[in-house]
Amino acid sequence: MKLLNDLTLEQKVGQLLMCGFHGQHADEQITHLIRDYHIGGVIYFRRNVESVDQLTRLSAELQNMAAEAGALPLMISVDQEGGMVARIDKGGMTQVPGNMALGATGNPEYTLECAQILGCELKSIGIDMNLAPVVDVNNNPLNPVIGVRSYGEHAESVAAHGVAAITGYQSQGIAATAKHFPGHGDTAVDSHLGMVTVPHDRNRLEQMELLPFRKAIEAGVDAIMTAHVMFPSIEPEPIPATLSHKVLTGLLREEMGFEGIIITDCLEMHAISKPYGVAEAAVRAVEAGADLILVSHTLQDQVAALEAIVEAVRTGRISEEVIHQAVERIITWKRKRCGQQNDHLVSPKASETVEATDVEPVDCTESTKPTEPSVPNELTLFKIASNSITIVHNDGLLPLDPEKDVYVIWPEVVQRTEVDEPWSHTESLGIALSQLRGRVREHIITTQPTYDEADRIWADVSDSEQVIVCTYTSAGHLPKGQQYLVEKLSKNHSLIVIALRNPYDLLEISRPGSYVCTYENTPAVVRALSQVLTGGLQPTGSLPVRLR
Repeated sequence: MKLLNDLTLEQKVGQLLMCGFHGQHADEQITHLIRDYHIGGVIYFRRNVESVDQLTRLSAELQNMAAEAGALPLMISVDQEGGMVARIDKGGMTQVPGNMALGATGNPEYTLECAQILGCELKSIGIDMNLAPVVDVNNNPLNPVIGVRSYGEHAESVAAHGVAAITGYQSQGIAATAKHFPGHGDTAVDSHLGMVTVPHDRNRLEQMELLPFRKAIEAGVDAIMTAHVMFPSIEPEPIPATLSHKVLTGLLREEMGFEGIIITDCLEMHAISKPYGVAEAAVRAVEAGADLILVSHTLQDQVAALEAIVEAVRTGRISEEVIHQAVERIITWKRKRCGQQNDHLVSPKASETVEATDVEPVDCTESTKPTEPSVPNELTLFKIASNSITIVHNDGLLPLDPEKDVYVIWPEVVQRTEVDEPWSHTESLGIALSQLRGRVREHIITTQPTYDEADRIWADVSDSEQVIVCTYTSAGHLPKGQQYLVEKLSKNHSLIVIALRNPYDLLEISRPGSYVCTYENTPAVVRALSQVLTGGLQPTGSLPVRLR
């Protein structure tokens, strides 16, 4: 095996980059990055996925390309958080519940079970790293980017579920990534769009934001992702955590003792790219202590980041020893997780070899392989959904009266955002209810209905005896059209309102007759919800956040 010192500077710096691309096969962009720039990792998005089989072939194609180029094996990653954030939504990949649904069950064993199922499936299609779990404590109702991606607002509960997820993923040979350090939960701005500040003092940060990360480190988490958020009580300069030496090296490495990989959130996000530019931010992130630089989309930015880091080393701005240490950590991780490609790995030092960490994966049986969803997995998802659905209050409207007709208003997700993507296969509540009882009418709207559309629905609903309005919010506020619709209908009807994603929707409408939270609209949840509404199932979920 070659020694780490035998790698060129460009090869070492390449290992520090994780990049995305736009094709469903090895296109010109990713081929250029692997063959010519020796990048260390690849990240998949929905745009890369046609099917599970196709993605399996793509993973093998990329690894073969790296091997043929004499490069180290790639770390292949994805954001497969569960619930409403799942890059792979095709048949054969289990749609595990999201974090807040799991938090509502109050049972971390469910979180462990889901992570084991998902970890096994990801590993079998050539993915080595999941950029999950989110361990941000969501205690700000207006948070537009975390929300149901969090297990809840209680740090101890978030920590317990986070450790369960980490244990589940890593038992299957998948690197878990706790994010977003030091904490993105108490923010009201999306860092994809602009700069964010968490102004709390250090005592508050210790009790709330930092606790889940400390527990994740104790659990042996492989990686921690940084937040593009400013923390003035840790870093007095007006710079985000991703670029702060005090945060990444002083706090995370030295004080908290984290020895794994520090990966940045994507540097193309506006909180970073607008004030600094991607190339300069990449240099600053390495200076701050990051090992792995994530640039998800644009080839020009990816190449600029690589070349800027190389130039910073050549001019003495960054010590080559800093690069050396980061690559050592990456190689150590690859020896542990990229088992099939270990023959291509270099030794960190002439006098040292790195042994793969003992991992005891569960048997990836037919019930967890990525073919069609299995009966055991379906039963697990239904059980968890049943234990997550939360009836916040009920003024006698539930269960539904079987002798009366039902009118359902269902919002369909059609617009993609950074934290919300339309599902390739969905099941509406009206369809699910109609299978259990007759006389169900359904009106499907977008998540941004116009006032005119709301007026037309109001006229259509006038004779209905039982009205269910489903709301859907992927940002910090319930869209105005949905607010208007609920308020107008509530003047003539005692409504059953079901928050399909954000439980905080209740804060922006008049108190309905009944209010139910599901935290997501995945098929298992919709099927369980139909049973709840018709009285066939008694849900046991508890709100993991306060509606204040």
